[in-house]
Order: sequence, then C-alpha cells, then structure tokens
Amino acid sequence: MINNRRVVITGIGVVSPLGNDLNTTWEAMKAGKSGVGEISLVPNVKEDYSCHIGAEVKNFDSAPFFSKPKEARRMDRYAQLAIAASKMAIEDAKLTENLPDKNRVGVMVSSGIGGLGTIEREHQKLLERSPSRVSPFVIPMMIANIASGYVSMEYGFGGANMSIVTACATSNHSIGEAWRIIKFGDMDACVCGGAEASIEPMGLSGFNNMKALSTRNDDPQKASRPFDSDRDGFVMGEGAGIVVIEELEHAKKRGATIYGEITGYGVSGDAYHITSPHPEGEGAARCMDMALKHAGKNRNEVQYVNAHGTSTPMGDICETKAIKRTFQDWAKDGLIVSSTKSMTGHLLGAAGGVELAASVMAIRDQIIPPTINLDNQDPECDLDYTANKAREAKVDTALSNSFGFGGHNASLLIEKFTG
Repeated sequence: MINNRRVVITGIGVVSPLGNDLNTTWEAMKAGKSGVGEISLVPNVKEDYSCHIGAEVKNFDSAPFFSKPKEARRMDRYAQLAIAASKMAIEDAKLTENLPDKNRVGVMVSSGIGGLGTIEREHQKLLERSPSRVSPFVIPMMIANIASGYVSMEYGFGGANMSIVTACATSNHSIGEAWRIIKFGDMDACVCGGAEASIEPMGLSGFNNMKALSTRNDDPQKASRPFDSDRDGFVMGEGAGIVVIEELEHAKKRGATIYGEITGYGVSGDAYHITSPHPEGEGAARCMDMALKHAGKNRNEVQYVNAHGTSTPMGDICETKAIKRTFQDWAKDGLIVSSTKSMTGHLLGAAGGVELAASVMAIRDQIIPPTINLDNQDPECDLDYTANKAREAKVDTALSNSFGFGGHNASLLIEKFTG
C-alpha cells in the first residue's frame, strides 16, 4: 500500500530543439516558437526520403559534460543528451550538497530506441569492412540503459538504477516508477526521465515508410499541428528531459528549492494494436483516472492537460475522446489543453520528460504554453487547446500524458507546492 511520503521536484534539465537548457526552451515555448527545420543529420535527405524535416537539437556541445573527450566519443548521441540533461538537473537541484546517503539516490534514465546511430554506423563497418573493425564499445554505446549507468557511476548514486523502455511513454514511466519507489520508502531521491536521438537513416526510413511523418517539407515550422484539420503526421524530434524528484522531508533537510509536487501517476495498456491507439481512448482514460485517484483529486480540480498531442490524424482524436471520458463535462467547461509537440516535434522517449518540465513551468509562471499551427481546428477535436498563443491562467494542478507504440500509457499529475 502506498504510504504518505510526499514526492517533490527539485531539479530540471532539458535539451530540446528549442534550446539547450530549461530556461531557453521554456521562453521559446511561451513565445510559440517552432524548433522544426530541414534535417541535417541524415545524408541525402532530399534525394532519398519523402520527409525532409525534423526537430533537431541545435549547436549541442557535449564537451562541458564530460571530464575526458574520449568519454563523449564512447557515447551515442542519445546518451550524450541524456547525461547533459541529467547533470543540469542534478546541478539545479544541488543534489550533491548536504546529501546524507548516496545509496538512497537512484537513477532511472532511459530511451525509447537507444543508440540507433551507433547500431547503423557499426553495422556498416561490419558489412563494408570486417568484423574486426566493429568498435569494442558498440554494445554499451547502443543499449538504452547506459546513460542511467553512467550517471550512477559518475555521482556514486547507489539506489535503484534501471531503464524502462516503453516507446514514447518511456520518460513518464521512468519518472512515475521512481515516484512509486520513493513513495514506498526504498529511495529518497531519483534522477529520472528520458532521452532520444533517432533522427538517423533507419529511424527516418522506418517512420517515413509507415506514413507516420508529416511531409510538409515546404513549410517545416508549420508541419507539427496537433488537433488541426490539416495535420498529416508527426515531426521527429530529439532531446532529453530529466528531473530530480525527492521525498519532501529529504528535500527540506537539504534546503532544496521545490518546483512542484508529483501527487499522481497513472499507468495502463490499450491491449489493442501495435501502433494505433484505442479508437475510443479507453486505455488512456483509465490511465488518467488512475493518476487522479492516486492524487485524491476530482476532475474539476485539474486546470491544465499537457496532451500527448502528436499531430497524427488518429492519435489526436483518440486522445480528445480519452480526455472527455475522464474529465466529462469539465473537459469543455473549464479544462485547458495544449500540445507542446507543436513546437518541439515528437521527442519519442524524451517527450514526457520535456513535457513534464513544461507543465511544471506552467504552474510556476501561471502561463499555459500554446498549441501552435492550430489554424483550422478539427471538428472531432473539440476542446480548448490554447491555439497559437500562450495564455495566462490559474494553474495549480496539471496532468501530462504520454502514450507509446504497443499501447503503453502513462500520466503524471503535478501540483503547485504549498508546503
């Protein structure tokens, strides 16, 4: 049985297509900026692919986050992003200061896909040269848990160290399960979230060939348009979103600054299809219901939902139905929704971490980030999605949704910290 230990957020680290830290990313979100452009990470993108656009992290320098250059070279890009965001979150939380027991601090950082770029490049060496040319570091470079292991070793954090892989729900599951472990008393703090760097030939080919991606190549910044009638698919993104969460008394004793409190976590499975969501949003609704139940909240006590909102024709409709199933009349009478993926693109396994950060900042600043490019709202998506401009609003409680291929659903409920 979950006990009464309260869990708060004390540090946030973000690397995104909108900026290489939390504040830059948040300011861009409030301004309604798009991080989408022509892909530079995939060779011959215009010649070989029908989708030429993505939301890449720009001007990222891994050097400041590694004591030795060779350490960065032995990491896939996803792990570099994860470690950068983790270190920013740890520094933000001042987690290494006044820390009573490192063995009660965990690390749960993961990726939906892992080191895809490493796999591609090393496999090419195998085919074109010889097995002897494959790097001896290929296995640790490609696996989705290595960033979590690295952070644990770097800081000597001896608590739970694992990586949950649930596609686009990866970050929310990592944060939610860390929350659960802290609630049960087996950890006092955890560095948790997700990272992704799959804008690679294989990643682009796979999503492109399943017709999941927008091909609005002539106007990239307008391509990600959740809930709009003219949406034609999601935009691949990359980045990392990591938070430090702590048991409340542990945070207070350290003198930590508290961003907000996680009070609910919902988890469910659609049990329906490998890539499509349940058409009536049944699994997603159960997930949100569970988060509300954990928090002891009535539906009309939630002011804001940061939607999964990927900009896919089916997904946006199904999530709208799910929100209406959970929130009933409140879905139209008072709830405000937005999709920050309209600006960041879809960060896959990193999405939930960045979107939780956006939800926390919305509570801090009492500003709801917009859904940009919402010019012609789909009649089947009939909620208030904060179209095109950020909005000042009273936000004490927010819900952040993440849903992944395979029917994996995860929702996090965050509240303003009141002591």
